[in-house]
Amino acid sequence: MPDNSLQDKVALITGGAQRIGATLARSLHAEGMRLVIHYLSSEARAHALQRELHEARPDSVMLVRGDLANGERLAKNLVYETVEAFGRLDVLVNNAARFYATPLAAATEAQWDEILDTNLKAPFFLAQAALPHLRKTGGVIINIADIYAERPLPNFPIYSIAKAGVVMLTKALAREAGPEVRANGIAPGAILWPEGGLDEMSKQRIISRTPLKRSGDPADIARAALYLIRDAGYVTGQVLVVDGGRSVAV
Repeated sequence: MPDNSLQDKVALITGGAQRIGATLARSLHAEGMRLVIHYLSSEARAHALQRELHEARPDSVMLVRGDLANGERLAKNLVYETVEAFGRLDVLVNNAARFYATPLAAATEAQWDEILDTNLKAPFFLAQAALPHLRKTGGVIINIADIYAERPLPNFPIYSIAKAGVVMLTKALAREAGPEVRANGIAPGAILWPEGGLDEMSKQRIISRTPLKRSGDPADIARAALYLIRDAGYVTGQVLVVDGGRSVAV
């Protein structure tokens, strides 16, 4: 018997137009959910994804563009647009992130603000804005963290700090949002290589340090999210590591 528990429920996904975010969108949509997909600069990809999903189910996906650096104002707008369009909100997925090197000696205040605004401030204020609606539906918050929240990535201190904050945000939300709302995180390992490119030697070095000896797939993250959203009714405040064992071998 098919599981229809997510049928017609509503998810808001930040950074949902490409990479892991797009895979999350496809996965949740396949389970019958209606989606609000946030994007910033990936307009063509966002519209292509919307068309793809509408072929399966018309009028089930809305796109909203916005800069998460605008914090509380954008958060309130995203949640308002979601509830205005679909009448409810069941799942918030804080997926959008800034990722680039900020070596300690050269990092700037502007870089600090940009990365922290997108990676930590926005998830906080989105959760704040979403909570009243999620409480009504017994909803779920999923924060995409990173294995580097525990072990900082060299030359990426600001990113690592922000993701460490996301882990603590997840725990704080679990305490304050219960019992109606669950909050959990997912910490990916080597799933997709950075868009800026990574040389083959670096890729092989990462894989060699991973017990499963391979990189992961965005579908691994989507399956983890589906478990936390649909099946893990007694799990909150946890961060599920999906990294092929890399974090225990580093």
